[in-house]
Amino acid sequence: MAAARFEARQTGKGYHFVLIATKGQVIATSEHYESHRSCLNGIDSVKRNADAPIQDTTGTN
Repeated sequence: MAAARFEARQTGKGYHFVLIATKGQVIATSEHYESHRSCLNGIDSVKRNADAPIQDTTGTN
């Protein structure tokens, strides 16, 4: 099975990245960045900070 991966993409609005799960579905999409370098920095930031707590504000028990 393939590993999850990040993809940097270019659109008419600039750049953004998506996180793709092992089965191929997109599970996260970033904001748009003006530069390719900023997009890659965003990926690096997610990789470094992914160990974050969950804050559930749904009110569901």
